[in-house]
Amino acid sequence: MDAQQLSQVESLCETLYASGVSTENGKPISRAEAQSRLLSLQSSADFIPQCQYILDHSSSHYARLVASNALTELITTHWNNFTIPQRIDIRNYILGYLANQGPGLQTFVVTSLIKLVCRITKLGWFDDASHRELADDVTKFLQATVDHCILGLKILNQLVDELNIPTSGRTLTQHRKTSVSFRDVCLFKVFQLGLTTLKQLQSRAISADPRQEAILGEQSLSLTVRCLSFDFIGTNPDESTEDVGTIQAPSSWRTVLQDPQTMDLLFDFYAKTEPPRSSKAMEAIILLCSILMFNSTFAFLLDKERAAFLGKVMLGIRELLSNQTGLQHMDNYHQFCRLLGRLKANYQLSELVKADGYLEWLDLASSFTVQSIRNWQYSTNSIHYLLALWGRLVAAVPYVRPDTGAQGHVQALEKQVLTVVESYIDNMVGSAEMVLTSDGALDDPLEDDGSLKEQLDRLPVICRFQYGPVGNKILSKFDPLLSQYQEMLNLVGSSSTANAPADIAQRISITEGQLTWLTYMVGTIVGGHSWSSAHMGDGEEAIDASLSRRVLQLAQMVDYRLTSTNGVGRSDSKLEQALLYYFQHFRRVYMFMWDQVSNDGGVSNAVSVVGLMVAKLDSASSSKQKVYQRMFEHMGMGDHTQVANQIVTKMGNNLKYWPEENDIVAKTLDLLLDMAGGYSSSKLLLTLDTVKFFAHHHTEDHFSFLAVPANSRHRTTFHAILTRLQLSPTGEEKLGLSFQQFLEPIVNTFNQLENLSANELRNEAARRPLIGIFRDLRGIASSLHNRKTYCMLFDILQPRYLSILAKVADVWHDQIDVIVSLLRFLHEFCHNKANRVNFDQSSPNGILLFRATSDVVCAFGSRLLATPAPPNGDTEIYKRRYKNMSLCLNVLNSSLGGNYVCFGVFALYNDPALDKALDVGLKMIMTVTLEDVLAYPKLSKSYYGFVEIIFRNHIKTVLALENNVLMQLMTAVHEGLQASDSSLSSLCANSIDHFATYYFENNGKEKVEIHNLNKHLNSQPNLFPSLTATLFNLLLFGSPQNHWAVVKPMLSLMLASETSFTSYKEHLISTQTMENQQLLNDAFTKLLADVQRSLNSANRDRFTQKLTAFRVAARSFLTL
Repeated sequence: MDAQQLSQVESLCETLYASGVSTENGKPISRAEAQSRLLSLQSSADFIPQCQYILDHSSSHYARLVASNALTELITTHWNNFTIPQRIDIRNYILGYLANQGPGLQTFVVTSLIKLVCRITKLGWFDDASHRELADDVTKFLQATVDHCILGLKILNQLVDELNIPTSGRTLTQHRKTSVSFRDVCLFKVFQLGLTTLKQLQSRAISADPRQEAILGEQSLSLTVRCLSFDFIGTNPDESTEDVGTIQAPSSWRTVLQDPQTMDLLFDFYAKTEPPRSSKAMEAIILLCSILMFNSTFAFLLDKERAAFLGKVMLGIRELLSNQTGLQHMDNYHQFCRLLGRLKANYQLSELVKADGYLEWLDLASSFTVQSIRNWQYSTNSIHYLLALWGRLVAAVPYVRPDTGAQGHVQALEKQVLTVVESYIDNMVGSAEMVLTSDGALDDPLEDDGSLKEQLDRLPVICRFQYGPVGNKILSKFDPLLSQYQEMLNLVGSSSTANAPADIAQRISITEGQLTWLTYMVGTIVGGHSWSSAHMGDGEEAIDASLSRRVLQLAQMVDYRLTSTNGVGRSDSKLEQALLYYFQHFRRVYMFMWDQVSNDGGVSNAVSVVGLMVAKLDSASSSKQKVYQRMFEHMGMGDHTQVANQIVTKMGNNLKYWPEENDIVAKTLDLLLDMAGGYSSSKLLLTLDTVKFFAHHHTEDHFSFLAVPANSRHRTTFHAILTRLQLSPTGEEKLGLSFQQFLEPIVNTFNQLENLSANELRNEAARRPLIGIFRDLRGIASSLHNRKTYCMLFDILQPRYLSILAKVADVWHDQIDVIVSLLRFLHEFCHNKANRVNFDQSSPNGILLFRATSDVVCAFGSRLLATPAPPNGDTEIYKRRYKNMSLCLNVLNSSLGGNYVCFGVFALYNDPALDKALDVGLKMIMTVTLEDVLAYPKLSKSYYGFVEIIFRNHIKTVLALENNVLMQLMTAVHEGLQASDSSLSSLCANSIDHFATYYFENNGKEKVEIHNLNKHLNSQPNLFPSLTATLFNLLLFGSPQNHWAVVKPMLSLMLASETSFTSYKEHLISTQTMENQQLLNDAFTKLLADVQRSLNSANRDRFTQKLTAFRVAARSFLTL
């Protein structure tokens, strides 16, 4: 590279990064073209000298960034191309460059260069000792100027990250081997360097200005956190969670971690700095505490040492709580809440109560929690950590003797827990009024689903610890609010809340918000009821009953207003969702024993004679039944059947009067689906009058949500639920109607449609009925799980109504909503899940089903093919064309792969149904560009699924295609084989395997198909060699995720074309050094040893194992 070329590179960089203008021959160069040209630097290892030239001579920061990124990519991709001395030279060059130029470079350039150094260090970790001594080399940076010290800390931070996170293209085994070695050799030294820098900052041993001091502190603390959160034992922790989890530090770290000065240092840094340094210090404290608790290597610590460390932590926490140090900053506050939440998880309660100052700590923690709850508008995302602390403390009380540790610790905990819970109830209920009177200035915590769920999940354990007082507290809030609500509803009458006077409307909204909070609380508390023998005698079911009575009374009030005003008097939608939340939790706890306590259950009081164990089980079961019955007696709302009917009636009215509220409809149907899916609750549903009404009147006239176009998916769920109940063992008897009667509304709609002409059927008046019946039928078909029930639906639809489907596909082909509903139903109907599509041996139904499917596919497909394709670049092309095409292919795939049709019959009797369907399917996929196939995931799966099926079961049709069509298919398969999605590459690999297997097993035979295949191969002699090369390149150089996808066709391809394999082998060997040639030749020899010319399963499995070993061996030395 010379100065002129360097200038061109800098100009391209300005165009790419700074929107500058660069020209060539007077023509401007676009950003995309500039990016393409600059990326060419990453295409070959030959560009490494050019990248070094750019770094040495360019004054453009963007050019340096491009060169650094290119070097990183080249080193990673072509690692085996470099000798060990060359790797060390590149590493030393970059380190020297950073030492000389680093302080004056832009941050993004420094970051890229550091990443390069650390990548080289990781990849070459076992090559030479110099790579493992990087920490020692960086020490020179730390001992130089302040700016160099900052650089050194950045290098160490990136080094820990690089060695902790797997690199793309390397196996997990290789990563863990390097990571473990780094942990044992270097990590502790890096950790000590971070702590040493912190100590120097604390003692003012480093002369730096405030800005530099802040950066040094942040980098040192980040390094400490990274070291402590290192994946010590290869668990690959989930980075999306804030929970610390298990941390296993080596025992050699014990001295430093246990040293009180380490904890003092971090607490001191927290107290004396501002975020982000202070919050990083708190994060380090959390990790330090977690290590000392969880690590088994510290299990030998003496109780005195462990207690001393705990005392140190609690002392630091007490001081922070007393002084409120740094807690005015949100980052600090959040991290401190995490520390409190983790403390009980890190230590047993028996240890905490023995610690000095435990009672004081408990009192301070309670005050801090109450203060946080009072300021809920600032701490919504942190409150659940504090609730987790109290939940863990409470859960451990049964396992600690009252006389252990501080005197009266149980009573103190009871007092503080009650204080916390009462504060939570008061402030959350009070938040409703604050939000509504803030004129939008405050966010409603009820609308933050994530934080709300986190808090509610932690309430049951805490509230049940002092359930009597807590229950009374909730009742003292609930009863007055219910009375006020009833009074206000009486004032409003049949009007909606929006039409009421402004002051009354506001009072109603505030009261509904407060009742919403109480309903959520009761729901989660009742859902926390335990059926263990230890808790069944506590009488908690009486408190559950009192709380549930209030919620059910509220539900009655809301429902009465809703029904009496014909849907005009709606409550707040959030209150409706809270009631559904309560119903869901009530169902889980109190609707699973219905069959055991009902008269139909036949509960016997006779004592079993099997033995004492069975007698005990009977006794436990009897105790549960008594608790269950006492619950409903205390509730006073009727027996379990009456309560369940009230709940289901409320759900039915939700579906009737909230048709446009998607969340309410969806959650109502989810609850109904869960109830229908439970063994006991489903039997209970069948006895309810409301459910019988559902089954007899599942139409738009009675349930208006069915008439809303946006609820079309919910129609499917609704009918799936009803069908599951209808087809249960006692469904017909309990519901009082047969399956045929259940389908009458759909059959009646079909009867109205079947006599319409094409023009009449295309009328807009037919759109909604068509979409409705197809959505309904899809839900019904999805609940058919065996041969008997499937045949019941099939006998109703065939032959009279299935023929309508092709007519609809023809006249509505251009309307997405109609075609989508039709094709999704047909896809479900043709899907042979659980072998349900299994007709008698003499039955023609399988053939008739495929004929009907073929008619629909051909009707829609021919119309689609006749429609001009949208222009290139049309952003709506998927919605307009590819979505329906994908669904059509899915229908065809289900039919062709269902194993319920003997396809040979069609050719035998000259039935064109199969040939037409295959022809339309092939024509459709031929119209899709390869770029679009790979751009749309759903389309690509249906596309390659169809290709795989025709290669598997209809190879004769494939081989009869014209050469250009088959080669287009093979090109698509070739590209799909290299897709990042392993499911696609697997489908393509299977297609190749079917193709090669057929050739190997039939070559030389006098068959028309073989003659056709030989013609194709003669016109494209490079087909087998290119496939062989691609498969082996993916095996040797591709990502590990695609390893198992590509190995399957290798044996069949090698046997089908041995010359292709030999050519690839010779070519690959020729690209290697003399030393590697011998190694590679030995690896191929081992691969082919004992391989038979057979494609039986045993030989395939043996060869697959050999391929895996070959891959591991070859990747250790191969160069690109």
